[in-house]
Amino acid sequence: MIIVLKPRISRKEEHAVLREIRKLGYATHVMRGVARTVIGAIGDELTHANLETLLAQFPQAVESVTPIQKRYKLVSREAHPANSTIRVREHVIGGKKLHVMAGPCSVESEDQLLRTAEAVKAAGATILRGGAFKPRTSPYEFQGLGEKGLKLLAKARRVTGLAVITELLSENHAALVAEYADIIQIGARNAQNFQLLIAAAGTGKPVLLKRGLSMKIEEWLLAGEYVLAHENPNLMFCERGIRTFETYTRNTLDLSAVPIIKRESHCPVVIDPSQGAGRADLVTTLCQGAVAMGADALLIEVHPNPAEAWSDGAQQLSLDRFAQLMKELQPFIQAAGRK
Repeated sequence: MIIVLKPRISRKEEHAVLREIRKLGYATHVMRGVARTVIGAIGDELTHANLETLLAQFPQAVESVTPIQKRYKLVSREAHPANSTIRVREHVIGGKKLHVMAGPCSVESEDQLLRTAEAVKAAGATILRGGAFKPRTSPYEFQGLGEKGLKLLAKARRVTGLAVITELLSENHAALVAEYADIIQIGARNAQNFQLLIAAAGTGKPVLLKRGLSMKIEEWLLAGEYVLAHENPNLMFCERGIRTFETYTRNTLDLSAVPIIKRESHCPVVIDPSQGAGRADLVTTLCQGAVAMGADALLIEVHPNPAEAWSDGAQQLSLDRFAQLMKELQPFIQAAGRK
């Protein structure tokens, strides 16, 4: 069940409600938003007491009590009817503004990263993406610069003011990545690595959860539930293409995931067209479609010289092409009621 507390109540009143919920046999998960605190009460509603009594017991503190029938309770739209927003430094994701996260697939050098960061900021991006740790299919391919790459991302943030998103691959690196990143990305290969999701949630940083290569939407939502169930309300779902029989593109980007996730969940939705197609020539069209479908943000790979990129050069935009994309997106952003 979901218990929404009234605004501006005291911590003493909140703790009294929490004690009563636990006394009735439920585990509690607290999600603190900008305007409301929401408590997820996890337990078998058939064998435990009905928590609707809290409305009468704590009339000054409890605003509503809602039973949730979905398996994914905390990410469900039933739990949180309004859209969630996530604050990343001075930015709010999930609000009126469409955010663009852009940067290289892999951090390769200081010059490469700073050139890209300055260019994408000038074109209108608000968040810098870049891989310090890279999950590669072959053990002989470039695996990333590791901590050195994280330090370069932090330097790019100091120079440009852009927030930073980068991928977490190991539970052992959670604290290290959180030290440098503003958003922690969980990639497609780790989308159901539940201990990694718990570790990412434990950092307290916003988590961007990519959809797994063959993951059904319900499985994706349940994976996201791990983040909220470990008391981190700052979750974004990122559609990055699924593996199908099609060989014309690297993956099949499922834009229908945007309205489905919007209907099922209150969490912001991000689209990654670079991974979605694996082809730079399709990125602009897919971005336009994503904005039209209601995506809250885009995650785009950009490189100063894609032909010389150390990973995934075929899907990365050049600096000039990214600047052109940002201009071509403007009519779609306006038509979608964004800014």
